Amino acid sequence: MSGNVTHPYHLVNPSKWPILMAFAIMLFVVGGAFALHKDPLGLPMVFAGAAAIIACCFFWWRDVIREGLHDKAHTPAVSLGLRYGMALFICSEVMFFVAFFWAYFGAAWFPKLPLEDVWAISAGVWPPKNIIPFDPFDLPFMNTLILLLSGTTVTWAHHALLEGNNRDVIRGLACTVALGVLFSLCQAYEYSHAAFGLKDGKYAATFFLATGFHGLHVMIGTAFLAVCLVRAKRGTLTPKGHLGFEFAAWYWHFVDVVWLFLFIGIYWLTS
Repeated sequence: MSGNVTHPYHLVNPSKWPILMAFAIMLFVVGGAFALHKDPLGLPMVFAGAAAIIACCFFWWRDVIREGLHDKAHTPAVSLGLRYGMALFICSEVMFFVAFFWAYFGAAWFPKLPLEDVWAISAGVWPPKNIIPFDPFDLPFMNTLILLLSGTTVTWAHHALLEGNNRDVIRGLACTVALGVLFSLCQAYEYSHAAFGLKDGKYAATFFLATGFHGLHVMIGTAFLAVCLVRAKRGTLTPKGHLGFEFAAWYWHFVDVVWLFLFIGIYWLTS
C-alpha cells in the first residue's frame, strides 16, 4: 500500500490521554462527593484528581500542539473542523448557564409551595428575608470592570498576533492572565465575606452554583491563556498558525459575556 496522503484530513494517532482524563475527572468528582459527606478520603481524592487532570491537560495539549507545529496536520480542512468543534463546545457550556439561570429565576418568579418546609420562599420576596445579598456596585462591579478590561487586552494581543507583533502579543496576554488571576482572588475574597452560606436556601444554592461555576471557567480560561503566553514567549504563535490562541480568545469572550448576565441578573436585579 502506498503511504502517500491523498486527502486533507488528519487521522489522529491512538492516544492514551482521553481514557486517562476520563478516570482523572471521575476521581475528582467522586472525591468531591466524598468530601461533601465528610469522608476522610474525600479531599485526598479531590487533590489527586485535580493533579491528574492538570497532568493530562498538559500532555494532551502538548501532543495537539506538536501535531500542528511539527506534523503540519492542521490543514485548512482540519482547522475548520476544529473551529466547529470549539464552537459546539462553547454552545454546550452556554446550556449549563441556561440551566443555572432557569433554576434561579424559576425560584424567584415561581416559588414552589412544596419546598416551603425546607426552603421557605414568600411569594414576591426575593431573595428570602433571611438573605442579605451583595451590593452589586461594590466588589461585583469591580470584577465586572476587571473582566471587561481583560476582554480588551486579549483582543489587543490577537490583533498584535495578526500583525506579527510578538512583543505586544506577550504584553496583551500577560495583562489578560494577570486580570484573570485578580478576578479569581476578588471572587474568593467575596465568598469569604458572604452573609450567607451554601446551605442557606435555594437563593444561596443557585447563587454559589452559578457564580462558582463561572469562577471555575475563569480559572480554566486563565490557564488556557497562560499556555498561549508561554507559546508566545517561545515564538511558536504565528499569524497563520495560532488556532490554540484563537480558541482561548473565544473562550475568554464567552466567559466575559456570561459574567455580564450574572452581574445584571443575579447581582443587580436581586439587589
